[in-house]
Amino acid sequence: MDLDVFVTAHRAEWDRLEQLLGRGRKLTGEEADELVALYQRTSTHLSLIQSSAPDPMLTGRLTQLVARARATVTGTRRAGWRDAALFFTVGFPAAVYRSRRWWIPTALLSTALGVLIGWWIATHPEVQGAIAAPEHLKELTKPGGEYETYYSSNPAGSFAAQVWTNNAQAAAMCLVLGAFLGIPVLWILFLNMANLGVGLGLMASAGRLDVFLGLILPHGLLELTAVFVAAGTGLRLGWTVIDPGPRTRRTALAEQGRAALGMAIGLAVVLFVSGLIEGFVTPSGLPTWARITIGVVAEAGFLLYVFVLGGRAARAGELGDVEAADRTATLPTAA
Repeated sequence: MDLDVFVTAHRAEWDRLEQLLGRGRKLTGEEADELVALYQRTSTHLSLIQSSAPDPMLTGRLTQLVARARATVTGTRRAGWRDAALFFTVGFPAAVYRSRRWWIPTALLSTALGVLIGWWIATHPEVQGAIAAPEHLKELTKPGGEYETYYSSNPAGSFAAQVWTNNAQAAAMCLVLGAFLGIPVLWILFLNMANLGVGLGLMASAGRLDVFLGLILPHGLLELTAVFVAAGTGLRLGWTVIDPGPRTRRTALAEQGRAALGMAIGLAVVLFVSGLIEGFVTPSGLPTWARITIGVVAEAGFLLYVFVLGGRAARAGELGDVEAADRTATLPTAA
């Protein structure tokens, strides 16, 4: 296809469509019919140009025209309960499932790092001495010490809200800062695993590892999984900056950014559940086995939600992105 000839033949139609769109709702019945016809023809033109003679500037203009015309013809779609239900039953679990190749290795490597730090601290008294004075360490790890009273230091409701806010902020930072090549995400992960490793090592050195695990596992399983999902998504976003694949970098980042935004909303709900467990279950008088069982059930429920519901949606073609009608057309580029 000769692009110059094609543009000369159809430019007047595109200009007319843009003119009609600029008039908003002040259209006669005849002009409204004309707008619909021009919208359909311009959509066809855009498809032909994309497949036969891709030109970035022309494609960008026609994509914008088609998107504006679509919104005018179909009307602005309002989000409602149906959209929220679809998001939590299809979009969010599919997005988590599709990013599993990032967050599962992140979870395994981060957990290994936390355990390694804990072992190093537990087996090296000189490292413990560098962390704090012996008297302070004893106050931290003794029965009724700071590690145990931390979870009951405030009323359960306010403590759960505080924990949820802090964890949601950490997850959001992983998602947002991933665009900086993922480097800040690695630092956030390291700090989280270092904190976990310090507690693990100090309590193990005091012979109270079982108490520590009884306190951390009820809420920690779900909480850390949510953080790992956020970190994996952030790292994936950072890798997209380096290697966008068969798309323009702008298009690839837009797709991953929209998925990350949706992930932030979904993970806020997951972290809300873990915050409730941390605020009401972890410091409760339930037996250790009962508290851990609640944490395991919550974690298993989330994993089933992702791998069953999300896996089914992903195999059906769900991307975890906004609906196709709300996305602008994209043009693949050569790798």
